[in-house]
Amino acid sequence: MADVTSILADRLHSLQWMMATAESCTGGLIAAHCTDLPGSSRWFERGFVTYSNAAKTDLLGVPPDVIAAEGAVSEAVARAMALGAFYRTPAKVSVAVTGIAGPDGGSADKPVGTVWLAWCINGQVHAERQNFGGDRQSVRHATVARALEGLLQRLPHATT
Repeated sequence: MADVTSILADRLHSLQWMMATAESCTGGLIAAHCTDLPGSSRWFERGFVTYSNAAKTDLLGVPPDVIAAEGAVSEAVARAMALGAFYRTPAKVSVAVTGIAGPDGGSADKPVGTVWLAWCINGQVHAERQNFGGDRQSVRHATVARALEGLLQRLPHATT
């Protein structure tokens, strides 16, 4: 994952873009992983840890009625989180994650390991659902890896 982060850092820096994170189930691990890299202040703007529904609403502007209708672990909430991080910062890109890391909290529709990820690039949002296996730490670390890989896949290449 360190290689992906280094490539992501180089790409963002070459584009002269900053990124922001909006994290629920990972509790700030994506931001921590990014800022572990020296020089991250050149491309990492800020991170929001919005573990509670109130935090999602207060900090990112996720509408409470969307959370009530769809649940915190949903495409609609992940998209709203990504847009919230994008519009509340000077970052050009954001990544958002919301999921059920376990060991409990799952349901038939949303079992433990269900994670919604969303990426916002210049206001355009892409989202996907993943179902990661393993224990709580495995789900969280797989989410971090997919969040960073997904952002890198969606970034344009810098033109000189």
